[in-house]
Amino acid sequence: MTQTLANRAKSSRRERRAHEHAQRRGDTHSHEPQQEADDPTFPIAWPLLLLFASGAASLIYQVLWIKQLALVVGVEVQAVTTGVSAFFAGLAIGGWIFGRLADRLARPLHLYALLEAGVLVLALASTWMLPHAAAPFASLQDRIGPLAWVLPFVLVGLPAVLMGGTLPVLMRVLCPAASHMGRSGARLYAANTAGAIAGTLAASFVLIPWLGVLGSACAAAALNAGAALVAALLGRTQQAIVPAAMSSSPAIASSPSAANSTDDVSSPAAAVQTAHDAPSPADTARATRTAKARLALVLYALAGGIALGYEVVWSQVIVQFISTRSFAFAVVLATYLLGLTLGSALASRYADRARDPWGVFAVLIVSAGLVALLEVAVLGNGLLQWQSLAREAALGATGSLLTAMCAGFAVAAVCVVFVPTLLLGAAFPFALRLNVDNQHTGRDVGAVVALNTAGGIAGTLLTGFVLVPKLGLIHTLAALAILAGAVSLIAVLRGSDVRPFARWSVPVLAVLTLVTVIVTPSDRLATLLAESRGGNLTFYEESAGGTVAVVEQNAGQRQFRRLYIQGVSNSGDTMASLRYMRLQALLPLIIHRETPRTALVIGLGTGITGGALLTWPGLEHRAVAELLPAVVRAAPQFKGNYSMNTDARMDIRMRDGRRELLRNAERYDLITLEPPPPSAAGVVNLYSSDFYRLAASRLQQGGIVAQWLPLPTQNEEDTRSLIQSFIQVFPHAALWTTELHEMMLVGSMQPLELDVPRIEARFAQPQVAAALREVGIASPAALLATWITDRAGLEYYAADAQPVTDDQPRIEYTTWVHRDAFPTTLAHLLALRTAPPLQGADETFRAAMENSRSALQSFYTAGLDAYKGDRDAWAQDIGNVLRTDPDNAYYRWLIGDGS
Repeated sequence: MTQTLANRAKSSRRERRAHEHAQRRGDTHSHEPQQEADDPTFPIAWPLLLLFASGAASLIYQVLWIKQLALVVGVEVQAVTTGVSAFFAGLAIGGWIFGRLADRLARPLHLYALLEAGVLVLALASTWMLPHAAAPFASLQDRIGPLAWVLPFVLVGLPAVLMGGTLPVLMRVLCPAASHMGRSGARLYAANTAGAIAGTLAASFVLIPWLGVLGSACAAAALNAGAALVAALLGRTQQAIVPAAMSSSPAIASSPSAANSTDDVSSPAAAVQTAHDAPSPADTARATRTAKARLALVLYALAGGIALGYEVVWSQVIVQFISTRSFAFAVVLATYLLGLTLGSALASRYADRARDPWGVFAVLIVSAGLVALLEVAVLGNGLLQWQSLAREAALGATGSLLTAMCAGFAVAAVCVVFVPTLLLGAAFPFALRLNVDNQHTGRDVGAVVALNTAGGIAGTLLTGFVLVPKLGLIHTLAALAILAGAVSLIAVLRGSDVRPFARWSVPVLAVLTLVTVIVTPSDRLATLLAESRGGNLTFYEESAGGTVAVVEQNAGQRQFRRLYIQGVSNSGDTMASLRYMRLQALLPLIIHRETPRTALVIGLGTGITGGALLTWPGLEHRAVAELLPAVVRAAPQFKGNYSMNTDARMDIRMRDGRRELLRNAERYDLITLEPPPPSAAGVVNLYSSDFYRLAASRLQQGGIVAQWLPLPTQNEEDTRSLIQSFIQVFPHAALWTTELHEMMLVGSMQPLELDVPRIEARFAQPQVAAALREVGIASPAALLATWITDRAGLEYYAADAQPVTDDQPRIEYTTWVHRDAFPTTLAHLLALRTAPPLQGADETFRAAMENSRSALQSFYTAGLDAYKGDRDAWAQDIGNVLRTDPDNAYYRWLIGDGS
């Protein structure tokens, strides 16, 4: 009897070992109950479709909320990153909570339907509330400090919690066998990410341009509604799943020891049973697998941090090869997601059959780090040539400038982003295989998603706020690649059944990574920028907010310097730049109906506009709001700004302009703006009618808002929309020309007065007169000659144009600028010219002003001749200019006869 029981115990242990071995080889399907994934009445196509719709809706919301967060917390990179982290934190929490809940439900499709319905309600509410949260958030910051962040965290994070639950819940719906875990999970992940790609592109190219922000949110909500309805209908026919809490281990349940647990411990059989209750090899193996799964979970969380760290670096590396338009960033993000999707989909075919999942996981992670570093190390002008070829091919095939430019963006994204993300995406199904127990599918998939997302949050914050400012972009990329190598080495050293190929290849790839780190120059990107822009680098700084560079360039015998932010030219210290920026500050002060005492410049740039305020002796307070500290440090590189960044009379505030007005109730006699062009991503917030209402509320009696209006950066219909936004707020407005390519909108809540005696007295201030004379404005008459039209002319020109608003930021998503857009726009605006409403002017002054207007008109006509390619007409018009105003420094500089 005793021998029989002993044999049974040994037999049971052998069966358990065989069972565990079969599980490791993915052959446990014969030991498991029939799974819903194998049920032909519930094909995987339905979960794939649901997750595609869910992913598309989620990315639409994310794009919208990032835009809206800039209105609430500002566009400082720290503020926006913190706000976006709330979104990802919500995803992580949702994955963790709802994955565990799904395991306890017999019909998890019902939970999925409720999640989608909840996302619909909460996301729409958040999209509506976010723009209205700006003022309360600013007020709360002043009262309770950091606790004010609870407001945007709740608005963005709460709907994201529900979004985070969708993937693990649908994994539980499928409830795949252990032998199909990697394949099923990867296919769902790929479908979700493919939906994210569609949402990213749809938001930027279709929804926001056509529907605006709230309309786009409603479109996303329609996807949520469709997904919820389909899931609810499917849930009626879904076969019930045995909740994980009710399931038990087959080996334990069938163990004969369970029937003998009441035997007398004094009997020989009881002694054998007591020995059998001690930890068996199967129990030890199960504990080992649990420990290995936890290790895999930690390593995949680190991989998530590395992946998001790459994204932070890539966003700054790639920008000098693309535009700052939202289209460009949408294409890059779509390429990033495409790499993850294809990688996961391709690897899903092999993940469950791979004999060495630990080794494959390690090779993929270390390879991604090495490739990411190599691609940046070998970047050169060849990429610019490939982009040019792609643009030409796309333009020839479609005739669309936007399509052609996007083709160039895609080439850059593929060269920099695609291959590493392909490798990272391929690691996902292997991570699922190493982590997920098919008896707790929802819990384990939720944990994988949650910790990977949490790692991504940490990676984003660490990379953006610590590594890039401290190490620079190249060294940060190197650090991430080294970390990827370390993760892979841990995987092959601590993983189970790692094969010799992986044990040797991972260290070799790690060594190659170190070699690449050593041989890649830390100034690689700086050198590339200078070479591609055809100049010498005089200043370069990489920071969390972006890369700031100053490049010295030549135009004939003349040298000048140009400011590049994120690889894109913002301004410089050419004569043309000096002219329009000094007028941007001084003209509104000269025509001001009151005595101006305070002025605010939004956007420091080259410092020329802010520096011009130093020439005005009557100002008691001069403030400049600037976003990037590196821009302030670059200011001494430019001539003509009167060393404003070190002048004690200047109050430089490191904050974005809109937040400065929102948080500070101070009122100004002048608010003048020199932001980047309105079509640049995120800048539209300083050109909307909502912003102008905020600016108007911060004006003193008789105060003026002066808005820079560039002409070559957008099509004429967009220029009309910009003007419409301005005149909708300011009842008294006028348009002035400050340079061939630039104009200035001047607005006030009180009438504008051109009092000539007052203007002459203010112009006569020695420093003011000298500053303007240097840029071709030699007299008050020449100053007033830059007048174009009043509000009536602007209303006629804008006519039925739709205004730019926070909800309808259409200019950020407008079509690409047509080749003939600028000369057409300039000609139409010049046709609006009317006589300025002068007060107190004598005939001598009027004659001098008309003489200056005639010369300026001839000069602009010559510019239009040049765009037409009419050299004879250009020569004739320039001759008229030089005969009328031969000593004008501005005219002579632009025709190549000045220094």
